[in-house]
Amino acid sequence: MADPTAQRVWDAALGQLQIKVTRPNYDTWLKNTQGLRIEDGHFVVGVPTEFVKEWLGSRMQGLASQTVGGILGQPTEVSFEIITSHVNGNGHQPAPSGSRRTATATAEADLTLAEASPIHTIISSPLLRQRLNPKYTFRSFVVADSNRIAAAAAIASAERPGEDYNPLFVYSSPGLGKTHLLQAIALRAGQAGRNALYVTSEQFVNDFVTSIAQGRGDEFRRRYRSVQLLMMDDIQFLANKGRTQEEFFYTFNDLHSNGCQVVVASDRPPSAIQGLEARLASRFQWGLVADIQPPDEETRLAILQAKAKEQRVEISDEVTRYLADRVRDNIRALEGCLNRVVAYARLTRSAINLETATKALAALTPNVASPADPQAIMQSVSAYYGVSLQAITGKSRAKQIVEARHVAMYLLREDAELALKQIGLLLGHRDHSTVIHGVQKITNCLIADPRLSAQLSEVRAQVSH
Repeated sequence: MADPTAQRVWDAALGQLQIKVTRPNYDTWLKNTQGLRIEDGHFVVGVPTEFVKEWLGSRMQGLASQTVGGILGQPTEVSFEIITSHVNGNGHQPAPSGSRRTATATAEADLTLAEASPIHTIISSPLLRQRLNPKYTFRSFVVADSNRIAAAAAIASAERPGEDYNPLFVYSSPGLGKTHLLQAIALRAGQAGRNALYVTSEQFVNDFVTSIAQGRGDEFRRRYRSVQLLMMDDIQFLANKGRTQEEFFYTFNDLHSNGCQVVVASDRPPSAIQGLEARLASRFQWGLVADIQPPDEETRLAILQAKAKEQRVEISDEVTRYLADRVRDNIRALEGCLNRVVAYARLTRSAINLETATKALAALTPNVASPADPQAIMQSVSAYYGVSLQAITGKSRAKQIVEARHVAMYLLREDAELALKQIGLLLGHRDHSTVIHGVQKITNCLIADPRLSAQLSEVRAQVSH
């Protein structure tokens, strides 16, 4: 039985929440809720189903608590409780909160068809769009020789979806702007009134698994196949997920045959994604495969100046060069260093000069050991595996030589802290995507094979002598 006072407070809170959240969110999640009771610093809201309870608890508890606390004039924690007298459209009373089933088994199972329809709209549209970073626009993306082709193709995909580059496959090592470009496409397309959807491969997998568990495959397919543009990030995580790859294969075919734009991002080219079905890799190469290279010094300086302008701070050329020299092949890390310096300067009320920058970054990474000598690493790998330096840098695909080459890539990256391009040049002018593959290969093997860790320790011991 609802407490009349609690209901009046919640009615007032709903009036405020209706302004603060989107109309679809309010109608779907908040409209049919009740104020149940007020306890000591605690306010209980009644909801119709377990799914609504979980959704509000994970996504709106903070806002609800703040709103109710403002009305009551004291800090208040809001919690959600299923109204036990509620009977759903199938005539079944929902289970009490104490007998919660797993999300994949319950989730939307207790929802009537009328309830499921607006939830489809919420999940597939507003929530996903809210994940877009409003700063990830084409205007804020610094274009240079290292990313010019990818940027131009992304703009074309947003403005002329399905016409010029379909699909568009963008790849690079982490932190170079793939996500920025994909979200910029979604933002530009949305501004033009087009139905665009940006998801990570993890989100796609989770949605697919949930749809199977709940018998809602048709809704899943409508969600992903009714868009004009689909952007999927980190596609490499679909590797070895056979059933999910099959579903994405049919989703891709459906969209592509209808002239809809598909944009995919990965940390390596399609041919280098182990565990990716050949038919998918082949389709990714139908359109344009564009890579993003690590930025040169001029580009890093331009990025720092642009980010400083966004934060409305002035930094000298001396500071920007110091930061640009410190981080050479990861834009995300470069921005992180700038943010660290700006925050440190504000907290200590210091000018943003070279001394402040040095102190800020020293506090972030104290007592960092000097990088290992690249030549010493090469010599140590050569001696340990019994293969010549000429073989390691050559074109041989013999198993022992390839293993030594991959180990060299890994140690040059991890211990010598070389940029991918530098490693590629040192190992016979190899492409940076090849280096990414080699490093990842050793990283994966270290997890599965403890002997490799011991071997690397022996190689490192020779380097330090």
